[in-house]
Amino acid sequence: MATLRSFLVCILVVAATIITPSSAQLSAGFYNKVCPQALPAIRKIVRQAITNEPRMGASLLRLHFHDCFVNGCDGSVLLDDTSTFTGEKTAAPNANSIRGFEVIDQIKTAVDKACSGSVVSCADILAVAARDSVNLLGGPSYNVLLGRRDARTASTNDANRNLPAPFFSFSQLLSSFQSHGLDLKDLVVLSGAHTIGLARCGTFKDRIYNDTNINVKFAASAKQNCPASGGDNNLKPLDATTTKFDTVYFSSLLKSKGLLHSDQELYKGDGSDSDNLVQHYSKSTFDFWSDFSTSMIKMGNINPLTGNAGEVRLNCRKIN
Repeated sequence: MATLRSFLVCILVVAATIITPSSAQLSAGFYNKVCPQALPAIRKIVRQAITNEPRMGASLLRLHFHDCFVNGCDGSVLLDDTSTFTGEKTAAPNANSIRGFEVIDQIKTAVDKACSGSVVSCADILAVAARDSVNLLGGPSYNVLLGRRDARTASTNDANRNLPAPFFSFSQLLSSFQSHGLDLKDLVVLSGAHTIGLARCGTFKDRIYNDTNINVKFAASAKQNCPASGGDNNLKPLDATTTKFDTVYFSSLLKSKGLLHSDQELYKGDGSDSDNLVQHYSKSTFDFWSDFSTSMIKMGNINPLTGNAGEVRLNCRKIN
């Protein structure tokens, strides 16, 4: 099994590199000459973080997603609020939700030491940490295109507007993804990131108490740790194998066991294109991994700052 997995990962790395159009000035080998130790340094800290807390892999993956969906993949999600602007951390979709900032700080310190200076941007650290998290939790590897620079500002209003919510309908989800240059396939396969990680009771309470397209026993089980009143921060796994990057998430949707309303919106049993993709990925780990890798690279190419735009931050939490 280990040999087969290694073979699949090898194929997927090559495939993702070949079939994904590259963004201007981004390249997989961006740091090869200036700091070949950069990527191994990132992976080492990510591995330590996941060993200490497996949930952290999903948290780091989510940070990259929340970064890219708000004005592009520019590290703006990492900026702390200041007296001159309110950033993205305290926006409604992020407050008391996104996490892993301390791990990013550790990575930045380690990478700067390995590179003898601030060479690697915080935006690139997010992209590589997301990839490594997926891979270390049993999923695919893929060549991350690098060379992003960091934003000098952030916007709480843009975060409130641009991040899809767990109560979104299918049409709202698709519209959100399309507004960022992504399509239906990207929506479905990237939602598969919910094969790892946990969700807070407050994000799925309305689903388990009010939705009708939900497995009755599944809803009853979820209610045990998510009361109708209170308990909003109680946690529940997004699927049954929360620390393994597999296809159980898609299989769960076929059984009406999607934890979030937005998850179950991808499969309604009406024979739609979305339904067909969910069914396909539930049966094909290889295609899920391959398409996920491609879509992650595509998402990572949303409006990056390159060249002389932005900066390479010394501290990921504040501008230079």
